[in-house]
Amino acid sequence: MSEERSLNFIEEIVEADISAGKHDGRVLTRFPPEPNGYLHIGHAKSICLNFGLAKKYNGKTNLRFDDTNPVKEDVEYVDSIKADVKWLGFDWAQELYASDYFDQLYDFAVTLIKADLAYVDDSTAEEIAAQKGTPTEPGTPNQFRSRSVEENLELFADMKAGKYPDGAKVLRAKVDLASPNMHLRDPLMYRIKHAHHHRTGDAWCIYPMYDFAHGQSDAIEKITHSICTLEFIPHRALYDWFIEQLSLFPSHQYEMARLNMTYTVMSKRKLLKLVEEGHVEDWDDPRMPTISGMRRRGYPAASIREFCERIGVAKRENMIDLSLLEFCVREDLNKNTWRRMAVLDPIKLVITNYPEGQSEVLVGENNPEVEGGDGEREIPFNNELWIEREDFMEEPPKKFFRLGVGLSVRLKNAYIVKCESFVKDADGNVTEVHCTYIPQSKSGSDTSGINVKGTIHWVSVAQAKTAEVRLYDRLFRVEDPSSEDGDFKEYLNPDSLQIINAYVEPDLANAEMGKAVQFIRKGYFNLDKHSTADKLVFNRTVTLKDGWKVGAPQPPKGGA
Repeated sequence: MSEERSLNFIEEIVEADISAGKHDGRVLTRFPPEPNGYLHIGHAKSICLNFGLAKKYNGKTNLRFDDTNPVKEDVEYVDSIKADVKWLGFDWAQELYASDYFDQLYDFAVTLIKADLAYVDDSTAEEIAAQKGTPTEPGTPNQFRSRSVEENLELFADMKAGKYPDGAKVLRAKVDLASPNMHLRDPLMYRIKHAHHHRTGDAWCIYPMYDFAHGQSDAIEKITHSICTLEFIPHRALYDWFIEQLSLFPSHQYEMARLNMTYTVMSKRKLLKLVEEGHVEDWDDPRMPTISGMRRRGYPAASIREFCERIGVAKRENMIDLSLLEFCVREDLNKNTWRRMAVLDPIKLVITNYPEGQSEVLVGENNPEVEGGDGEREIPFNNELWIEREDFMEEPPKKFFRLGVGLSVRLKNAYIVKCESFVKDADGNVTEVHCTYIPQSKSGSDTSGINVKGTIHWVSVAQAKTAEVRLYDRLFRVEDPSSEDGDFKEYLNPDSLQIINAYVEPDLANAEMGKAVQFIRKGYFNLDKHSTADKLVFNRTVTLKDGWKVGAPQPPKGGA
């Protein structure tokens, strides 16, 4: 964004730390996704913040995979996450994994056991939950809490050796069962999972819990600013407790509001349901809020970075309108996309005084928003053209500046034509519009002296390419599907995808995935991965204007 903005509260903290010489003025952040699904726009906010802070303050960012739950994780997700981060325009200092630290984390656990600050508990999950008490009543210790250090060391080693089945025992930290913070009431540190890990194979059958692995991983890497979302505020005391007891590098956690956006859901669990139950094609379905889905739909990476900049970093939860993201996408695409003509609902226009069999090549600017037009392309023209059905009316009202009998328009990059008559089929549908053209009215060399108020796009019938066009709309029909009663899937928009066949100008046979184009007067479109040389497939990225709300959304002031 070009305009000046004030510092967000995280930047204020970083600048204060640098001024105070904390961590020798060094800034090292991390982006720590769990590889159990595809990243979504909420993760993009975190990516932009962590990598953006490092860039702004001459620091670095690590990409660390929180791979401590082998049951849900997969190499597919690891690869997709790396691709998404790179596509957004960022690169990491080190690619790391929580599993890199399994030996160190195990040793940390042993250290806490030796200090009588951790114990092996044989209770079931239900018993542990009951023994933790309630927010208004303290927890109650069980008989396993008083086990000796020696017994705990032996039992923990046996857990590691695979002597017990899943769920038989856990390792818990011995903190404070009366703490008003439920997370400090002897939290779990390790659980038994006999599952194959995507990196360590079958070397381990015990895995650290997030609260134990996360802070220690930050400390091992000497992360200076560990940024989480607001739901982790109650976890911060435990984060600090482990680091203090183990005398590790004093990494510190800071919390910001997560991204909540209208007409979508951000829960990985809910997004996975949409995929598994076939409501969407896959994680990269262009209706999904995933980064891969947005990339496939045609959103430029720069527009997502701009969106994250505009919404800022807040301390309180709020709901961001999807229209703001679409506004950022339009703003980028308008400046950077080539223009092409495509007719999505065709009827035939016949120019009766243009010699049949004759053709000529016209030229059109690639992008009039760029000074000089960013080059030109050739457009074939002859006496039969496809035009949009909506550009003709049998009985046009006043101020209808398109085609009707007796009305004239300019064909984009071509000539002025005047409608003389039309043809209907047996069902009463208009199939052809007959016009005459004015040879002296050619665009760029018009000497006709005739002015018309309307300009319409068209495609030559003889040279047109056919294309499948997928018109995507919002995935849900309510602003906040997660807050509504009932199953969130009940609020899916049944009209979120419409597939039509269209005619496009022949130059679109050279379209490239990831390089969106503007279909003149229709919107921005991106070549889909399903497209082949024999069948062009285009996804609508976004409409030309916001059809949901009048006026472009304005960026918040200050970014905080």
